[in-house]
Amino acid sequence: MMVDIDLSQPPFSLLDESGKARVSKGVDLGYFDNEEIILDAGQPGEFVFIIHKGEVAELDSTLPGDQGRIGHYSAGDLFGAISIINGKSRYRFKAEQETLCYLLPKALFEQLCEAYPAFAEFFRQTLANKTRLLIEQRNEGGMTMAGFMLASIADCMRPPLIVGEATTVAQAAAALDDSHADSVLIQAAGRFGMVTKTDLLNALVLEGLDKGSPVLGIAQFTLVSAKPGDYLFQALVSMTRHKVSRVVVLENETPVGVVELTDVLSYFSSRSYMVSLEVEQADDLDALAVASARLPELVKALMAQGVRLRFVMDLLAALNGRIVNKAFQFIVAPPYQAQCCLLVMGSEGRGEQILKTDQDNALILADGSDWPDCAADMQRLTETLIKLGYPPCPGNIMVSNPGWVKSESAWRETITHWAAKRDGASLMNLAIMLDAHAVAGDATLLEGLRAHLFECCTRDELLLSYFARAALSFSTPLTLFGTLKKPEHGIDIKKGGIFPIVHGVRTLALERRIQPTSTLARLEALAEEGRLERDFAEDLGEALSLFAELRLQQQLARLEGRQKSEEPNRVVVQSLSSLERDLLREALGIVKSFKQRLSHRFHLEY
Repeated sequence: MMVDIDLSQPPFSLLDESGKARVSKGVDLGYFDNEEIILDAGQPGEFVFIIHKGEVAELDSTLPGDQGRIGHYSAGDLFGAISIINGKSRYRFKAEQETLCYLLPKALFEQLCEAYPAFAEFFRQTLANKTRLLIEQRNEGGMTMAGFMLASIADCMRPPLIVGEATTVAQAAAALDDSHADSVLIQAAGRFGMVTKTDLLNALVLEGLDKGSPVLGIAQFTLVSAKPGDYLFQALVSMTRHKVSRVVVLENETPVGVVELTDVLSYFSSRSYMVSLEVEQADDLDALAVASARLPELVKALMAQGVRLRFVMDLLAALNGRIVNKAFQFIVAPPYQAQCCLLVMGSEGRGEQILKTDQDNALILADGSDWPDCAADMQRLTETLIKLGYPPCPGNIMVSNPGWVKSESAWRETITHWAAKRDGASLMNLAIMLDAHAVAGDATLLEGLRAHLFECCTRDELLLSYFARAALSFSTPLTLFGTLKKPEHGIDIKKGGIFPIVHGVRTLALERRIQPTSTLARLEALAEEGRLERDFAEDLGEALSLFAELRLQQQLARLEGRQKSEEPNRVVVQSLSSLERDLLREALGIVKSFKQRLSHRFHLEY
C-alpha cells in the first residue's frame, strides 16, 4: 500500500525519487492513545516514527518533574532514528493526545542509510551542518548562496600595478594612464605602499609637488590586505570598517591583486549593497539619515538570498559603526576628536546588532583634555542618533548622561568600584563595559581601560562566580514546548537562548582576558586556547546564529506588518518548519549543556 506522506523536508529530501518511493511503500500507519508510551527508555528501536497528527513528549525519567521533559514533537516531526542507530532508546516517548504516526521499519531505515550516505549523515550531523541545510532550503531566487557567500576575492581582483621606489610622480601618472588602473603599488625596502589617482591629483594641484619628485613621498604604507581565497563579502566589510576603497591582495606577503570597492559593488550588483557607498558619500546629516534608513532593506535582501547570518552581522556592525562615526565627526570639532574615544556597547559593541536597537554608548576623555562644550556636543550626538533611527536607551546609558562621560582616571576608579561592590547593577555595568567597542576618536583610550578591567576582575574567583550566575537567570524553554498550542504563546528566544550563550561566553572571555568583543570571535579564541572543545564552540556559535535568525524573522515580519505581536523576542514554535523545530530543539539542548558546564566551572550548584 502506498501511503500519502510528505517527503519534501529533510531528511527525506536527501533521497532521490526511487528512495522516496521505497519510503512511501514501506511505511505503515500506527495509532497511539493519549498517555500511551510509544517508545520507552532502554527499549530497542524498531521504527522511525513520523508524526502525521498529534503530540508526543520526550521524557528523561532520571530527572525530576518538569526537568525531565526535554522535548516535544508535533505533526511533521520524526523520532526514533537515534534509538535504532544506538540499539536502544535513551528516553521515553509518550503520546500527549491521540496520535497517528507513520512507522518506518528498522530494516528499511538501515537499507536507506546504506544506500544514501547523505541521509545517514543527517542523523549524525552537528548543528552547524544541519543549519547549512536550512539555509540551502530557504535560498530561492535571487543570487545563489554560492554566488554570494562563496564568491572569493580571487573572482574579483585586478592585477596589481607595481613600480620601483625611484619612480617619479610623472612616471607613476603615465603608468596609471597606460594600464587604466586606479592605483599603483610602490615597492621600497621590502614593503609596499599605495598611491591612487586622487593622491597624485592632490599632490600636483593642491600641494604643488614637482612632476619629477619621487612618488614614494606620497605613498600610504598602512594598507588593508586580504588573501585571494578570502570571501569577497569580507572585503566589503573590511573596506567599510577601515574607511578605504581598496584592499591589497597578498600571497606570501607579496601583492597579487587589488580589489576596488566599485568592483565589489558591481559584482554583487544589487541596489541594496549600494548602502555601503551611500554611507561613505554622505556629506551631511540629512544624507546620512537617508542611507541609515535603508539598512532594514539591506538586511531583508541579504536574508532573502540565503546569506549566513554571521556575514550579515559583520556587514551591519561595520555600517552601523561608520554611521555613528560620521555623526560624531559632523558634530565634534577635530581638535576634540583626538582627546576622546566614543564607545558603543551592548549588541552593537559585540557586532551582533542587526536591526537598530536602543543606544548604548559612552565617552572616555583623555586625562587633562580641555573641551568646554563636551556636554552640549554629547546631547546633540544623542539627539542626532535618535534622528538616524537609534532609539534612546531606557536605562539612560548614553553620552547625553554625564554618568557615562568620564576621564580615563575617573573611568578606572568607577571600574574598580564596580568590581569591589559586586552587586547586580555593578556586575551589569561591568558586562556592558566588557563589550565596549571604539567607533570614533582615539581607540587606545579604550585599550587602556579594558586592561584595567581585566586586572580588576580576572583573578577574582568570587566576582567571576557572581558574574557567571546571570547566565542561569532564565530557564531553558525546552520544558515549555508542551504548552505552545495557542498562537499567542511562544518562547522568549532572547532569555532562553541568546542571553545564556552571550553572557556565558562573555564570562569565560573575562576569565581568559580575551580581547575581541563579538561572541563568535570569543568562541573562536576559547577554542584556540583549549578552554572549549572546538566542536562544542562551533555548535554554540551555530545555536546563537539560529536563535538570532529566528528572532530576526519575527522582527522583519513586524516591520512588514505580517505579525502584530509586540514581543520581538518571542518565537511561536508552530509557525516554524519541522526542520526549524528540530534545529531549535537541538540548539536549546546545547544551551542546557553549556549552562551545566558554567555551573560546574564557577561552582553555581550551591
